[in-house]
Amino acid sequence: MAEQKIEEELAHLRRTTEELSEIVAKQADEIDLLNRRVQMLLMRAADQESEGTGGVVIADERPPHY
Repeated sequence: MAEQKIEEELAHLRRTTEELSEIVAKQADEIDLLNRRVQMLLMRAADQESEGTGGVVIADERPPHY
C-alpha cells in the first residue's frame, strides 16, 4: 500500500515538473521576444535623437491642429 502511494506521488511530481518546465520554456521565449523589442525601440530612439527628430514639445507652442 505504501509503495503504491509513493508511486502515485512520484507520478504527480513528474507531471508537475513537466508542466513547470513547459511554462519556464514559454516564459524564456517571451523574455527573448521582449528583449528584442526593447533593443529595437532603443535603436529607434537613438536614431531619432541623432537625426534631431525626437519630438521635443515646448510648453508655449500651440499644437498643429489650432
